[in-house]
Amino acid sequence: MGVAKDICRKITTLTSMQIEQLDYIADSLELGADLAHAQATIYAKTQSDGFLVIVAQARPNTTFVHRKSSLLGATVHMSEEPLISRTLEEGECIFGQREWALGMLLAMRTYPIYDRCGKIIAAVSFESSSEEANGEGYAILGETANMLLAAAPFMENRHHVLRPLSTSDGIVIVDDAGQILFANAAAASIYKIWGAGSIIGRHIYERQVNMRLVQQAIKLCKPCEDEVEAGNMILVQRAIPICAGHQVQRVVVIVADVTEIKKKEKELLIKSAVIQEIHHRVKNNLQTIASLLRLQSRRTKSQEVKAALRESVNRILSISVVHEFLSQQDAEFIDVAEVAKNILDMVIQNMLEPDFNLQTVFNGHTVILPSEKASSLALVINELIQNSIEHGFVGRHEGVVGVDIDTLPDGYKVEIYDNGIGIPPDFTPQASSSLGLQIVRTLIESDLGGTFKLYANNGTHASITIPRYEEVDK
Repeated sequence: MGVAKDICRKITTLTSMQIEQLDYIADSLELGADLAHAQATIYAKTQSDGFLVIVAQARPNTTFVHRKSSLLGATVHMSEEPLISRTLEEGECIFGQREWALGMLLAMRTYPIYDRCGKIIAAVSFESSSEEANGEGYAILGETANMLLAAAPFMENRHHVLRPLSTSDGIVIVDDAGQILFANAAAASIYKIWGAGSIIGRHIYERQVNMRLVQQAIKLCKPCEDEVEAGNMILVQRAIPICAGHQVQRVVVIVADVTEIKKKEKELLIKSAVIQEIHHRVKNNLQTIASLLRLQSRRTKSQEVKAALRESVNRILSISVVHEFLSQQDAEFIDVAEVAKNILDMVIQNMLEPDFNLQTVFNGHTVILPSEKASSLALVINELIQNSIEHGFVGRHEGVVGVDIDTLPDGYKVEIYDNGIGIPPDFTPQASSSLGLQIVRTLIESDLGGTFKLYANNGTHASITIPRYEEVDK
């Protein structure tokens, strides 16, 4: 439920349909404030006679307005807002002033808001500095902003089209006959690049003006948007027709210079492609090293050397798995569940004896980690799966190795287990001289900032907990 809708249901006597209409208008209020260069506020009558409630409020991005903090949901007596009260009672559009602070006046325009049956249900005020109010075209901007809000509930795709403005956006107002009523300095500058010169008072059908997008919006009676190139500039144009029924009353044209944004997007795409290519090459280089170590393993007759080389191959390949994932995506983050599954398959292929029957179990929730953390965890998972296969099934011809990955409230838990012979009762990882376990402890405690526990339970269980990382959660 929107804030405006919630306030109306609690405090006003408006019907559900009227509240729905006001909620649509409130969603578009920020663009209305930007267009009018004024703070926009919507008032409605409360259930208590003589009081008004502020249903919605928006400050403009296009100018500075002296105004107190948001009073959304606040109630005021009608005597404190005489212009709003007259507009609500009599349907008048009023131009006046209000005192913001002692000796400081704001220009104020008020307009009634009607429901579909022509009944006044609220009023909107646009408040701006006197300097802004005396500027050329101010009245046109205020009228157009009010017309835009009235038409907003009936517009297609309004959430996308009625997005707010920035101070650099060009604004053009076109009337129902296609004549340009207003153009701000930014718009005038942009159209000069197209060779149009001064455009106020000209028609959109003139060759020099050539506003085809506006013509299309008028013909279809719905908002249109496109991206065009003008010299070295890339512009995004929005043409928003304000319609009563199927009759266009005015068209708001917004032109944004997105040249720098597009340039940066292109640079990022190039950098991303380069980084992906680097990861791809690193993966290939690691696999080449692994292949060389396999060749060396075949040439040696020492079983101890063979075992050491095989472990080294698996360690290298576990890191290459991470780089393979990074070479296939843009972000520097990895789904550890996918990596763990690949490592489980890879270790089994490289280490399993032909006559051994191994069953694997994998249960993994999605866990996203930065690439450097994922690489450390990949090495840990590789070492523990290797240990299970190498030491867990001595004298046996079958077994189960499993990996479980769970999400905890403040971190993640990874469990690697088997149903093998287990560990001796007096065994402790800290006192072990195993290189693999030393690697595991160092990576978990120093690199990942987590904890590691090894225990027997119908086999061997290795439990790892690691914290969440801020760079992923943001």
